Amino acid sequence: MPASTPVRPLLPEWVFDLFRLVALVEGVTTLLLFFVAMPVKYLLDDPSWVAVMGPVHGYAFLAYLVAMVAALAGRGWGLADWARTVLAAFLPFGTFLNEPFLRRRRGAASPTNAT
Repeated sequence: MPASTPVRPLLPEWVFDLFRLVALVEGVTTLLLFFVAMPVKYLLDDPSWVAVMGPVHGYAFLAYLVAMVAALAGRGWGLADWARTVLAAFLPFGTFLNEPFLRRRRGAASPTNAT
């Protein structure tokens, strides 16, 4: 495909915004699991927090992966961009650090959002 040919996403732009919201939720649940539920489990000997937060984070992680594929498919992103976005879900604070990248990429790809 020539560089001048615009890339057309498979789904509407709001799906990308939904993905960014899901990424935020996934990041928050990661932090709650790592920095609240797990310390309570090991320091206060109360595993009930992990029993609740673990599945919540698990579903958020799965939603992140599904939303990522739906939002990024057909946008012309390279392997490094996909790898960065997947890796962000595995690192504490990763989705937060990846958010400016997502915002820049969306703005660059959408003529209505370009300044």
